[in-house]
Amino acid sequence: MELVKLEFQYTDDVTVINREQFDVHMRLYEGYINKINEIDKLLMKEPDLEGANSTYSKFRGLKRGETYALDGVILHEFYFENIGGYETQPDDMIKRALDRDFGSYDKWKKNFVATAKASRGWAILCFDPRSNRYRNISLDAHDVGNVQISIPLIVLDMYEHAYFLQYADNKAEYINKFMNNIDWEVIKARFESCL
Repeated sequence: MELVKLEFQYTDDVTVINREQFDVHMRLYEGYINKINEIDKLLMKEPDLEGANSTYSKFRGLKRGETYALDGVILHEFYFENIGGYETQPDDMIKRALDRDFGSYDKWKKNFVATAKASRGWAILCFDPRSNRYRNISLDAHDVGNVQISIPLIVLDMYEHAYFLQYADNKAEYINKFMNNIDWEVIKARFESCL
């Protein structure tokens, strides 16, 4: 897996993360990439499969670390890609989809903000193809709370490292800045992939 070069477009003074926070994110992101590469190499060597055990085994540790590190890479990429937009509102196609499943765009937004406030790890608007609906989900960790086969559309990092350097304990301000800095063009492409 190669480290993806991520670029940002900031909207005037409305930045979601400052340079120091960005550097922290990049170190974490690079760490997840390094760890998934390390785990992949160990799994390719076929560790003690016979000793696999649900209480404790090296294999269990590798498998738990595999999903945590891989989701850490994927979720950070989605998060970085969906910030830095210039449009403050989604287009009509997205609004219709959110209207259908949340009652209105404004109701979705209130629900997403509440989901973010309640999250310890990630707040995600995803499409669940099994029920054919959009859902705001909360993850307490990279690999705790995921909806299987769901497609992430909007991803917000709610770990304290994402906001504490700039916003201290003011999660609400960080969330509000994020909501005003969503790259709706990126989100539109993600929505279109669900059609």
